Amino acid sequence: MVVKGSVGINKVLHGIMKYRMNEQRNMVEQFKKVRDNPVPTAVFVTCVDSRMLPTRFTQTNVGDMFIIRNAGNLVPHSSLVSVNSTATEPAVLELACVMNQVKHVVICGHSDCKAVNLLYDIHTDPTYQSSAPSFSPLRNWVTVHGKRTMEEFAKLEQAQFRRPLMLNKLNKNSKFPAYVDVDEKFSVTDKLSMVNTLMQMENVTSYPFMRGHKNGRIHIHAFWFDIYTGEIHCFSRKEQTFMITNEETLPLLQAELDEMIERGNLKRMQASKKSSSSPPSILDQTQSSDQAMKDIVSEVKRSFSTCAQGCTHGGHSQEKSEASPTSSSEGSTV
Repeated sequence: MVVKGSVGINKVLHGIMKYRMNEQRNMVEQFKKVRDNPVPTAVFVTCVDSRMLPTRFTQTNVGDMFIIRNAGNLVPHSSLVSVNSTATEPAVLELACVMNQVKHVVICGHSDCKAVNLLYDIHTDPTYQSSAPSFSPLRNWVTVHGKRTMEEFAKLEQAQFRRPLMLNKLNKNSKFPAYVDVDEKFSVTDKLSMVNTLMQMENVTSYPFMRGHKNGRIHIHAFWFDIYTGEIHCFSRKEQTFMITNEETLPLLQAELDEMIERGNLKRMQASKKSSSSPPSILDQTQSSDQAMKDIVSEVKRSFSTCAQGCTHGGHSQEKSEASPTSSSEGSTV
C-alpha cells in the first residue's frame, strides 16, 4: 500500500525508471555529441510554474539552450544588482552571452502566472496587506523586481491599452512600441503577464556587458505561452505586438529575423571597417558576411524551427522530457 504522502516522490521515481527504459540510451548518445563542446544558441528565461515545459513546447535537446527559471520569469534590473546584492539571472547572462557567445536571449511568460497574479493582488487588493504574512520571500521577490512592471501596467490600463508600452532598444538611444492585447482577448492578469514579459527584455539591456556586444550580436526576444490553448505567442517588432506562432505567421517571423540578422551583420562590418588599420578587401568582407549569415541562420533555424508532428529532423522527436529549450520561431529583437 502506497502512503499518500509518498505519491509525489513515487511519481518522480517511476518517471526515472521509465526514462531508463525508454530515453536513457538516446540521451547518452546526445551527451556524447555535445559533452566536450556544446554550442548552445540561446538563453531561455521562463517561469518555474510546473505547467511550463519549455523543452517540450520548443522541441529542443541536450546542449541547445541555457535555461533560467524563477517565479515570474523576472530578470532583475542592473540597478538592483551589486557586489552586495547578487542575482543568478545576470550571472547566467554573463556566462552564456559573454563567455559562450550566445546570440539570442528569450524571455517567455505565460498565462495564469501565479507570481504575476500575486503581484497584481499586492497592488490592487486592499485586504491583502492586512492578511499577508509579516515576511514572504515570494512577495518580496515580485514586489521588488516587479515594481517597474506595475508602474508601466498602470499607465497602459489607464489608457485602456490603446497606447503602447515604450521599451529601450539595446543601445538605449531609442525606443520601440509594444501594444498589449488591444483586441481584449485576455484577462487583466494575463495582460499584466505580457507587460511583465516585455519589461524583462528592457531589464536585460540594462547590463553594460550585454550592451557591450551591440552592433547586432545579441538579440532579445519575447515569447508568451498560453497554457490553456498550448499556443506560443512571439512578439513582433514589425507588428508591434504578440503574434501566435503558426504555419501562417512563421514565414513573417522568420523574415523579420533574417532582416534583423542582416542589419546586425552590416553594423558589424561597418564597425570592423572603422577599427581596422588595414581593412580586408570587398571580396573578403562579402565572403565573411555571407558565411556569418549562413552560420547564424543555420543555428537559429535548428533551434527555433517549427516542425510537423512526428518530425524526426535534428532529433526533435527523440527528446520528450525537460532537458534544456526556444520556440517554434523567432519573436523580435530589442
